[in-house]
Amino acid sequence: MKNAIILHGGYSSPENYWFPSIEQFLIRKGYDVWIPQLPDTNNPNLVTWLPFVLKNGLFTKDTILIGHSLGSALALSVLENIPVQIHKIILVSGFSKPRGNFKEPVLQEKYDWEKMKKNVKDLIIINSNNDPWGCNDEQGIFLWKKLGGTLILLENEGHMGSGDFQQPYKRFYLLEKLLELEFTRQTIV
Repeated sequence: MKNAIILHGGYSSPENYWFPSIEQFLIRKGYDVWIPQLPDTNNPNLVTWLPFVLKNGLFTKDTILIGHSLGSALALSVLENIPVQIHKIILVSGFSKPRGNFKEPVLQEKYDWEKMKKNVKDLIIINSNNDPWGCNDEQGIFLWKKLGGTLILLENEGHMGSGDFQQPYKRFYLLEKLLELEFTRQTIV
């Protein structure tokens, strides 16, 4: 059975931004969708979030994993810790290295990039040049250099969902299109 897991960021919930519309989009496409309310979302922590997702999530060759912001950082750790290659991962406003003065409770100190590459067939990274939380184009380029895949750099799209910056982002048309397409991973030389 095709399934999708959508991981929200810190200080967020499954009802925020584009998560409900993407959930409905995927359901119409025949996916079983899980958007968990991550534990203690106002105090995000890899030590609690990662075991929760690994224990409760279903990961198969037909799984799509989508992460937004801190959910993208969590998705990277999930990808490193699953025993199977999943179909697709999409990192929206993703990052894997410290972002200035922000507390980084969901980042790992180091990543096994090679293992992560082996654990996913298709990988898409979407970042914007003006992300107010530092999940910007530089972070996207860094992830792409480590993982390969498809990198999409948007102009002036901010965090693609933020209450603090009045960016409701209720529907994410680009993400819908990307979920319909198949990509071939490219190896970075």
